[in-house]
Amino acid sequence: MNKRRVTLLIFALPAILIVAASVWILKLSGGESRTALYTAECILLLAILWLSVYRVRMVKPISTLAGGINLLREQDFSSRLRHVGQPEADSIVDMFNDMMESLKRERLRIREQNHFLDLLIKASPMGIIVLDRDDRISMLNKAAAAFLDIDATDAAGLRPAEIAGPLAEAVASMQHDCTRTLRLNNSMVYRCSRLSYMDQGFAHPFILMEKLTDEVMRAERTAYEKVIRMMAHEVNNSMAGVNSILDTAAECVADSDISDALTACRRRCMSMSGFITSFADVVKIPEASLRKADLNEFTCGCMPMLESMCAMRGITLKAELASGTAETMIDPVLLEQVVINLVKNSAESIGADGHITLRVSSGPARLIVEDNGPGIDADTQAKIFSPFFSSKESGRGLGLLFVCDVLNKHKCSFSLRTDPDGMTRFTATFPNP
Repeated sequence: MNKRRVTLLIFALPAILIVAASVWILKLSGGESRTALYTAECILLLAILWLSVYRVRMVKPISTLAGGINLLREQDFSSRLRHVGQPEADSIVDMFNDMMESLKRERLRIREQNHFLDLLIKASPMGIIVLDRDDRISMLNKAAAAFLDIDATDAAGLRPAEIAGPLAEAVASMQHDCTRTLRLNNSMVYRCSRLSYMDQGFAHPFILMEKLTDEVMRAERTAYEKVIRMMAHEVNNSMAGVNSILDTAAECVADSDISDALTACRRRCMSMSGFITSFADVVKIPEASLRKADLNEFTCGCMPMLESMCAMRGITLKAELASGTAETMIDPVLLEQVVINLVKNSAESIGADGHITLRVSSGPARLIVEDNGPGIDADTQAKIFSPFFSSKESGRGLGLLFVCDVLNKHKCSFSLRTDPDGMTRFTATFPNP
């Protein structure tokens, strides 16, 4: 029964009883007594007054409180109730208005906090991914979309494992409530945390991704530059002294066997000096002098020297150029050394009788070195861009270190991985000119 029916019932019952009493009085008097008529009129007047007072005392407070309940139901926290003129009811009205004011302030505070958090998440350089209870992406910010190389609208509703890319694969394999530092096959370094927050009694997972590449590379470069300079200084000084002694000894010795031994020693000293100098050269890479060039023309210019390198191993080298032009900003001298290193690594990985392809594409400009070698296993792939790491027995770990440094000077994004088709590809993507 709604409020209107209750009010009508409260007024109708006394009115019916009063009218019935008046009719009964008139009937007893036969309708001729003025006294009885005046008495009935007085009873009706008093009844009207009593009903008015009753409405003010009982119905109006109830109606006012019922209106307040409707305001709560509609979540209208800006409206207030008026006093009804009764101390007890007015105290309830004051309590209700205070409660509405508190709810209004609290809702405003929560909205402001949520707005601030939304702005903070959008502007944060840290990638943030919020997952639902089915481990699907419900929200990700601009930084996370850039790290995963995917459009934010396309990522909504996907699981991290359904997104292509090394970072998404690494994130998908993370356990709950853990933090890992990941070095990927594109030389990028990320610190990722998979945590959870409570909402309506349920734990909702979220992922934080912080890019550490620049900091880690600067720290590593600073560390190995100091070590290399110290090693080069000490070794070259020692080798210079030893060579001087050996030269003097060779002039004083007439025995051919001893002379040959001294020559071997000198050759070994020179080899050691060259070995340490090759490390020192890594920290002396000049700054890139960029100019606009076509990757098609650049690749064709590199082919004669690369073909002779591969021919000694019986490896076929071919170039697949982009249709049209693939213009970008490059330093041809430094980039040529990069391509030589990459093709040399591919040839050494194949061994003999394989094939290597240099593939150029445009929009954006991209250079891919592809080979059919044995591939890169998961453990090696995680360490491939670590300083001085090499999977070859005689390797020094300098080739990819040089490649990484030069491509970073070109502001390229790059990756090295063995794809499901068994082909190993080094892909360098250049920025627009």
